[in-house]
Amino acid sequence: MNEVVLSAKGLVKRFGGITATQNVNLDVRRGARHALIGPNGAGKTTLINLLTGVLPPTEGRIVLEGEDITKLAPHKRVRRGMVRTFQINQLFNPLTPLETLALVVSQHMGLGAGFWKPLGTSKEVAARCEQLLAQFHRPR
Repeated sequence: MNEVVLSAKGLVKRFGGITATQNVNLDVRRGARHALIGPNGAGKTTLINLLTGVLPPTEGRIVLEGEDITKLAPHKRVRRGMVRTFQINQLFNPLTPLETLALVVSQHMGLGAGFWKPLGTSKEVAARCEQLLAQFHRPR
C-alpha cells in the first residue's frame, strides 16, 4: 500500500538566469494525496509542468511506477495514467458527469476520434464508466 508510484529526484528548471525549481525531491505513494502550496512565483506550476512533461527539466529525473519518464512526451505519460486536472471543472457544461466520464474513457481507450458517435455505443466504454462510478461511489 505504501509503494512509491511517482518520484522526482533533484528536479531543476532554469529559464535563462532564473531558477524556477531547485533540487525538488518528491515521493508520492499509492493512494496518497498531496497539496502543493506556496506564494505566486514559488514554482508550483513549473513543477507540475515538469512532472507532466509540458516542460523538460534542466536537471533531475522523474520516475512513474518504476520507469524513468523524464524524457517521455506528455501524451505518452497520459497513456501511463498520469493526468493533470485544472481548477476549472466545468469544461463540458452541458454534459452530465456520466457523459463527461464517457468522453474521457473513450479518449483513454483510443476511441476519441469517434467523438461524433453517440455516447454509449461502446460496451467497453460503458463498462469502464460503470466501474469508475462504482469506485467513486457515485450513482448514475
